[in-house]
Amino acid sequence: MNPYKDEVLESMLTDLESDRVERKESFKGNAPQSVREAVCAFANDLAGHQAPGVVFIGAKDDGTPMVLDVTDELLRQLADIKTDGNIAPPPSLLVEKRRLAGHDMAVITVWPCDTPPVRYRGRIHVRWGPRRGLATAQDERILNERRRHRDRPFDVQPVSGATLEELDRLRFEQEYLPALVARDVLDANERSYTQKLAATKLILGEEEPVPTVLGLLVIGRSPADWLPGAYTQFLRLAGNDLTAPIADEELIHGTVADQIRRLEEKLEAHNWRGVRFADTATEELRESYPLNALRQLVRNAYMHRSYEATNAPVRVYWFDNRIEIHNPGGPFGSVTPENFGQPGMTDYRNPNLAEALRALGYVQRFGAGIAIARKVLGERLRFEVQPGFVAAIVRGEDA
Repeated sequence: MNPYKDEVLESMLTDLESDRVERKESFKGNAPQSVREAVCAFANDLAGHQAPGVVFIGAKDDGTPMVLDVTDELLRQLADIKTDGNIAPPPSLLVEKRRLAGHDMAVITVWPCDTPPVRYRGRIHVRWGPRRGLATAQDERILNERRRHRDRPFDVQPVSGATLEELDRLRFEQEYLPALVARDVLDANERSYTQKLAATKLILGEEEPVPTVLGLLVIGRSPADWLPGAYTQFLRLAGNDLTAPIADEELIHGTVADQIRRLEEKLEAHNWRGVRFADTATEELRESYPLNALRQLVRNAYMHRSYEATNAPVRVYWFDNRIEIHNPGGPFGSVTPENFGQPGMTDYRNPNLAEALRALGYVQRFGAGIAIARKVLGERLRFEVQPGFVAAIVRGEDA
């Protein structure tokens, strides 16, 4: 994934017939939306170039450079395209300040996605020559068939032996599909049930209707029957170590959404609340642990955990002096033990599951969960990062 050299970018800048180039004079007005549509189209790579597309900010439609102040704020706004949750799965892109044809420009380089289709706000954008538009049914079929089998992420690998009977059709049609696909697209959709499952990556394909890992995790009737670690273990211990008496325990099964919902209910039920009257003009409700921060850590654990080659569940241990949230699977991709949790440093073991959780409302902004938790908890939060697992440890206020 090497960026283009200056001479290549300058050649692309003036190539008016290229379907791998988008030019914008600035990032104002309707440009933020049209740039995101272009990024989505480049990630889908309908023409099959297998080469990155480029968005130039600071150039006229004919490629003539504009005078543009490429500030850090502009670069940050462009980088947010990857993580603001509007394009899913998150595209692979690079934002740079480059000096081309004697002028500073902001350049977004977008690599084709291995697991198309990519959607912007529920719609699949593609490109024909220099024009952009919404994908037709045939375009979508081409993108579905183009997915790699061997190199695709584990979350869209087929689960051998599983059949369509393992998927909950009612949940798919009434809960998941309306959350994932824009309403006007859904109303005009005349695809069959299997075509819809294939388009949303919940089965391998229309001709091979085998549920994927994603399908079982999102709408499976019993995911743990096929993915042994796809459940949650909750323990409330009356003490500060694992030898303490167990005050409450539960094994939580179901889809990922079911597990998140049930675990968050458990956390809320055990979260002690008190009312402070002293030194304050109005009564103040206080919790042992900020629930919003706990939710971010829990959802982050489900999104980034490994479901491959492990029988380990997500484990949550609530001790008297701390809460520990363990998820199997260490740092992934560009994330290492050294840079774990740093702002802007994120990668996705399960990019399609991340897309599903965003569609269902459990993730609003990719890569922000740890930052939000740290802002709320401060020094009360620390991470233990090992090759095989990550633990988020939250100390109690008096610990």
